[in-house]
Amino acid sequence: MKTMFKFVAVLLIVVFAFGAFAPTRQAAAKGNTIVDVAIAANAQSGEFSILIAALQAADPAVIQTLSGRGQFTAFAPTDAAFVALLNELNLSASQLLGNKELVTQVLLYHVARANRDAAEVLASSRIRTLNGGFLFQSGGVLTDANGRTSNIIATDIQASNGVIHVIDRVVLP
Repeated sequence: MKTMFKFVAVLLIVVFAFGAFAPTRQAAAKGNTIVDVAIAANAQSGEFSILIAALQAADPAVIQTLSGRGQFTAFAPTDAAFVALLNELNLSASQLLGNKELVTQVLLYHVARANRDAAEVLASSRIRTLNGGFLFQSGGVLTDANGRTSNIIATDIQASNGVIHVIDRVVLP
């Protein structure tokens, strides 16, 4: 009987030890996530196809994060914003999307922790992004680390794990 008790105790310790060190996966959010809402908006308007392609080209952790349970604020550039960026940088979409590290950093620069509605964004002068940088905000205009500006053109598009605000220019870290 003592041997059986010791065996069960050791087995429980092993199970708990493996559980403590096992890789954790972020659980999926219930309802339409930021990614789901962006895909649905693109299906209706066709205005976010480059953003969707960028999400697919980036590190898979970006989609996992924006599909998880955490709360985020996403500043979503339109296709026109991406086309303007491509023209500005003299790049093709495939050249931009082919650089996974760059696409990942640019996308993370468009996302902040916490669900910040328009009133909270407008009340903030500085917003820390997931890539560790800051966006500066004044009167509904975001200014990136390079002094480039982007207007917030649609606000408070709700998702189960945050909110989306549409912007008219891609901001760069």
